[in-house]
Amino acid sequence: MNKRLRRSTTDHKLAGVAGGLGEFFGIDATIIRIIFAFLAVFGGTGIVAYIILWILMPEGSSSDRNFGSNSKNHSNDNWSNF
Repeated sequence: MNKRLRRSTTDHKLAGVAGGLGEFFGIDATIIRIIFAFLAVFGGTGIVAYIILWILMPEGSSSDRNFGSNSKNHSNDNWSNF
């Protein structure tokens, strides 16, 4: 298993840090976001940690993106894949 810590290109709200951590640890990114918000409110370390991780974590490659290429319906009218 060659798992790398990268910012998510598919599950991101701001920079993909929480999505990347969630993918790496195998948990929902919402839990990571709640932890960052809790740390930001109580002490401000969540903001600093998020910015540091944003700078240090590389962005996931474009091959990690899944725009429904494995879907059976490839019509241009199928916007549910986006």
